[in-house]
Amino acid sequence: MTSVEIFLIGIALSMDAFAVAVCKGLAMPEINYKHTVWIALYFGIFQALMPLIGWFLGSQFAQYITKFTPWIAFLLLAYIGGNMIRESFSKDEAEEEKTGISHKELLLLALATSIDALAVGVTFSFVELALSIGLTVAVIGCTTFALSFGGVCIGNLFGAKYKNRAEFVGGAILILIGIKILLEHFGIL
Repeated sequence: MTSVEIFLIGIALSMDAFAVAVCKGLAMPEINYKHTVWIALYFGIFQALMPLIGWFLGSQFAQYITKFTPWIAFLLLAYIGGNMIRESFSKDEAEEEKTGISHKELLLLALATSIDALAVGVTFSFVELALSIGLTVAVIGCTTFALSFGGVCIGNLFGAKYKNRAEFVGGAILILIGIKILLEHFGIL
């Protein structure tokens, strides 16, 4: 696998994280670069760790892991998306206004958007990589970090004026991403 192919895989794996980062940006009243870096770090680190874990697991556990990953991703995204929709109707935002981000939520989002990277990591154990596995996952992690950071900024441009509606739309998008993952798993998409 060439360096260009590895970079393109990094972009492809980053798309779900990018979409979720846009949703997080939509929900921010104004851009907070500290929170934006945290969001990008969570997504970048998880997108790098999951292929590494998959590479270590190799083919011996692939059939068990890949069978459940779409369901896990769907359930996590539907849960978080449902909470975002519920919060869009709520007037009580004390915790979010105080911290701006929830590390528990970011952990779940990062996990949900990086589960497919685990399966990609398993395939890395079957092919010859142009880069070492360390450099390969670093490229994937850095690509995801950059796209997620940009996604939060883009989402914030459009969401600052329409916070409650943006949070509702963001939650709906997360649920739709989860449904898309399931439909791809069943070969419908």
